[in-house]
Amino acid sequence: MAFHRITVTINNETEIVDVPSNMTLLQMLREKLVLTGTKNGCTAGECGACTVMLNGEPVNSCIVLAVECDGTEITTVEGLAQNSHLSPIQEAIIAQGGVQCGFCTPGVLISAQALLNRNPQPSDYEIRDALVGNLCRCTGYLRIIEAVKAAAEQQKVGAV
Repeated sequence: MAFHRITVTINNETEIVDVPSNMTLLQMLREKLVLTGTKNGCTAGECGACTVMLNGEPVNSCIVLAVECDGTEITTVEGLAQNSHLSPIQEAIIAQGGVQCGFCTPGVLISAQALLNRNPQPSDYEIRDALVGNLCRCTGYLRIIEAVKAAAEQQKVGAV
């Protein structure tokens, strides 16, 4: 099997990783870099538990090959907190009760943060649309949507 040396920026840190041709981004994150916040739910790109930001856009890391990520910037759930402080979306999802078992939470947080990065004041429809690829079997979606709205408000207040 062929191995490839790739360079990626993950959570603002440059990493050089040797990966086999068939290794997914999810496998690289969890197995090579021990970033286990990204979850392996379905391995088919259907559940969203493995969502990370790739060059600022949310992707299902279980269906992206690691070799395709050479030269890219990746943000995982571990990269949302800054200086040991939770991000507004992380704080809001806790405060709104949008976490139960927590398995979907990393992907939900990444999808929500990607939305807030491109649209700091999203409508309910835009929030629902951004989260459509994230399945949650425990919490339901209302509290997650409320958390995204609360994070948007918090960011708005912080920007003033």
